[in-house]
Amino acid sequence: MSTLAIEGMQWGDEGKGKITDYYAAKADIVVRSQGGNNAGHSIQHNGVRYALRLLPSGILQKNVVNILADGTVINPASLLEEIDNIHKKGVEEIHLLISTRATVLMPYHIALDKAREEALGDAKIGTTKNGIGPAYEDRSARLSLRFGDLLDKEYLRKRLHAILPLKNKEIVAYGGEAFEEETLYKELCEEADKLAPMITDTTSYLQKAYKEGKKILFEGAQGAMLCLTYGTFPYVTSSSPLATAIPSNTGLPLSAVNEVLGIMKAYTTRVGEGPFPSEIFGEEAQTIRDKGHEYGTVTHRPRRIGWLDIPQLKYVISISGVKHIAIMLLDVLSVVDEIKILTKYTIDGKEIDYMPASLWELEKVKGEFLTLPSWKEDISSVRKYEDLPANCRNYISTIEKLLGVSIDLISVSPEAEATIIRNHNIF
Repeated sequence: MSTLAIEGMQWGDEGKGKITDYYAAKADIVVRSQGGNNAGHSIQHNGVRYALRLLPSGILQKNVVNILADGTVINPASLLEEIDNIHKKGVEEIHLLISTRATVLMPYHIALDKAREEALGDAKIGTTKNGIGPAYEDRSARLSLRFGDLLDKEYLRKRLHAILPLKNKEIVAYGGEAFEEETLYKELCEEADKLAPMITDTTSYLQKAYKEGKKILFEGAQGAMLCLTYGTFPYVTSSSPLATAIPSNTGLPLSAVNEVLGIMKAYTTRVGEGPFPSEIFGEEAQTIRDKGHEYGTVTHRPRRIGWLDIPQLKYVISISGVKHIAIMLLDVLSVVDEIKILTKYTIDGKEIDYMPASLWELEKVKGEFLTLPSWKEDISSVRKYEDLPANCRNYISTIEKLLGVSIDLISVSPEAEATIIRNHNIF
C-alpha cells in the first residue's frame, strides 16, 4: 500500500513516536496533518533520545520529506527552537515543508490560553497552555495569520494591524497586558526570513506525490479520545486526531488513506481532567506510572493510569476504521500480579453499547472487569511472539477476541529493535 495512517487509540501518549519512527524509515514522505506543539512524543533513534513536538518523526531520516500540512497550528519560535535542538544533537540535514495554509500560532494565543484556564478555575480544561485552542478559534473565526502570509511582509502587516486590536481587547479584559504591534511584527518578520525556504503549497506537493505512488506516512498526534467532536468533550484538543480527518487537513481525497494502524498502550493513561472509567489509584497506579515513565513529554505532568478499556477502544475502531493494532509498553505490566480489562460499560446497572457523548452521562459509567494473571518474566529481550510468556500471549489473544482486530505489532521495550512484528505487509 502507498499510504499508512498512524492513529492513537486512547487519550494520547500511546507510544506513537516509536512506531512512526519505524515506518518513517520505509516512507518517502511523513506528514503531520493537525495539532501543534502540544503533541510531544519521544523517539529513540540510533541510540539518541529525541523529544519532538512539531517536527514529524521522519525528520530523523535523511531521505524522507517531512510535511507540516494544512491542518496544523505552528508556533514559529517553537519550531525554530526545535530545529535548532535536533541540529545540536547531530542531525545536520533536514527536509521540511510547511503548508502555506497552516495557521501561525501567535504569542497572544498563548496569553489567552493561560488566562482562560486560570479564569475557569475548577472547571479548567487542562490544556498544555501552548495557545492551541485560541489559534484554532481564530482559524474558524477567519482571524488567523497563515504561513503563506509570512511570504508578503506588507500583507502580513495589514493582517496583523486588523487582528491585533481585537486580541488585545480580550487579553486586557482578562487582566493581561496588551501586545505591541510593531514588536510582534518585527519578530514575525525575523521568523519568516528563517522559515520562508520551507513554506510552500504542500497540498499540491502531496497530490502529485500520491499520484506518483510515493509511500506516504500520516503521523498521528494526540489520541482519538481527544478528538474535538468524538472525544470526551470538553476535555479534548481543538482538532481531530482521527485518520478520517486526514483528507480535509492535507488536501488529499478520501481514498488516499489506504491503511490505518491504531496505537494503544497495554493499559490506559490520560492527562488532565475528565471521566476515566478504568482509572487505577494508589500504589498500584504509581507502580505502573514509574515503570512506564508516565510523565508528559511536554508538560512533565504525571499521567493518570487505568486498565485497558475495551468499550472505548471498540468505539474508536468504529469511528476511524482501524485495521491493525500496535500494542505498546507491554513489558510494564510485569510489575503487577493481576491485570484487569474493562469489558463492559454500565449505567445504573444496565449495560450500554455506545460511548456517551455528554460529560454528565459519561460520569455515570461503571465498568465490569475481567481479571487475568500477569507474568513476572522480563520480556524486553523477546523478539518472537511464541517466546513470550504464556500469560502474556493469553493477554494479547484475549484483547484480539474482544476487539475483533489483530494486534500486528508488539512493543516490549522503548528501543526500536524491541518490537515483535507479526504482519510485515502493513506498509
